Amino acid sequence: MSDVVAGLDYLVSRHGGSAAAFLRRVAERHKALGFGALAANRQKLSRWKAGTVPDRHTQLAIADLTGVSRSDVLDLGWPGWLALAVPAHRPASCRSTPAAPTVLGRAGGSVERRRFLITAAASSMVPVLASPSAARAATGRRVGEGLAGLHEQRLAALRHLDDQIGSGHVYNAAVQEFDMITDTLRTASYSDVTGRRLLAAAADAQRAAGWTAYDSGHPERAESHFADAAEDALAAGDPEVLANTLAFWAIKCYSTGDPRAAVSLVEAASAYAPATGSARMRAMLYARACRAHARAGDRRASDRAANAALDAYRNAVPFSDDLPSLYWVNVGEIHQLLGSSALNLGDPARALHHFQQAGAATEAYNGDAFPRGAAIYCARQAEAYLALRDLDHAVGAAQQAVERLGGVTSARGSATLADLRSKLAEHRAVPAVRHFLELTR
Repeated sequence: MSDVVAGLDYLVSRHGGSAAAFLRRVAERHKALGFGALAANRQKLSRWKAGTVPDRHTQLAIADLTGVSRSDVLDLGWPGWLALAVPAHRPASCRSTPAAPTVLGRAGGSVERRRFLITAAASSMVPVLASPSAARAATGRRVGEGLAGLHEQRLAALRHLDDQIGSGHVYNAAVQEFDMITDTLRTASYSDVTGRRLLAAAADAQRAAGWTAYDSGHPERAESHFADAAEDALAAGDPEVLANTLAFWAIKCYSTGDPRAAVSLVEAASAYAPATGSARMRAMLYARACRAHARAGDRRASDRAANAALDAYRNAVPFSDDLPSLYWVNVGEIHQLLGSSALNLGDPARALHHFQQAGAATEAYNGDAFPRGAAIYCARQAEAYLALRDLDHAVGAAQQAVERLGGVTSARGSATLADLRSKLAEHRAVPAVRHFLELTR
């Protein structure tokens, strides 16, 4: 519903200036279209924001006021067509003819408005991603798919560097990679297929910049990068990069107090997931949905998503045959995410069960390959033990967290350990806890 609120707030400011003025204009259009009188009370707008769907005639009146065609209202339904009422940008997924690849045509406006455009389009219709067409006319030095492949290899290396050394230095590298790709897109000539690969690589560079900005403690900067990445991935017609971007964006949202936005992002990502053909992608998105619902306090939805994640993963193909961006998703990782969700829902015993399964599974979580993630999961395990008053095991898990994070630059990881230390400090009268706190000052 946060996307509908953002869209309606924009329309109120653009087509009235106040809720009362906007509703009066809608009522005027309603009558002029032959639908009769329409009450223009402010409660109506509040109900729409809360989830009530306007009747068909009211939707057509709003569309007439805002320049959206009747056919779009009928075809896309509520709230899908609402995205088209926001001027200056029509999501690439709604275009009947693919636009030429470009990183210059940003939607503009607030990140909330851009997120609304992206999620509303995906959640209300079968997404139509762009597809390769004719070669673009030569305007500069000709480049081929080999160059796109080089950028894809470099971006894969950045993912692994982020895993190993943290986000501190990788952010600048991701931004520089994006700048290089952008320069090629602006100045070179290439076929449409090559152009779309380059644009998808640019989108993935922005996704990497968004993730590392968030992990470095800059969530607002991350939002802008994620929005740019999603728009470029839509224009490139790349479902893998798009779904992956929305999933990482969701992490930022549910971790910074906006789980409803995270749910919308994961739902949008799930709309594009079938086009990737990857069961591992679906499993990862279900696990992200589990986290988002848990952060929102919705136990039933979180449990459904948890079961769906494990079920979907059973159909995953070997890593060598799967999408390269999902190298980190195995059943151990899924259990770590489900354990984190159970902890958010106040069930530490269930959380520990999943954390233990993560290490015992045939595809166990690989803490050596992902030291930052391992440190954060160890800290959550310590928190679960602490909730169960098992201080010895809590201290043991906390020590592992500190050891794992050593040498990795991550504001998110450091904040997680600082939060754990503050919780342990309440038990400093216990010798093992006091000793740990003194050693890690």
